[in-house]
Amino acid sequence: MIAYDLQCGNGHAFEGWFKDVPAYEDQEKKGLIACPVCNDTAVIRIPSTFSIKSSQNAEKLADSHAELMQIGQKIVDFVEKNFDDVGCNFSKEALKMHYGVTKPRSIRGISTKEEEKTLKEEGVQFFKFPMPPEPDSDA
Repeated sequence: MIAYDLQCGNGHAFEGWFKDVPAYEDQEKKGLIACPVCNDTAVIRIPSTFSIKSSQNAEKLADSHAELMQIGQKIVDFVEKNFDDVGCNFSKEALKMHYGVTKPRSIRGISTKEEEKTLKEEGVQFFKFPMPPEPDSDA
């Protein structure tokens, strides 16, 4: 089955259901499609919406969002447990490891755009992603 949004010559919009495209075209040629309001057979197809929003879709979206939030929290937990927090010294520590001054380890911290540019120019690989804000301790 295929559904089309249709409009008659008088501007009335309505919906028509057909077995397939050839069935619609055949009925249109024969003038068998008529407006349910005024019975006009000068009918054209008009653009229709392609998505139907429903509470079920909203529930699926909410479930997906919850799953993504759980995955994000697992990543945060992993980084916090397995990476040394070097704070504002991220670039300095990354460069020291890159040049063999200190032993390589997993680090996390903060860097400026200028520091990131320097790291890239020096060939230091790093991955940048935002950490969620700490929850309020007063709440």
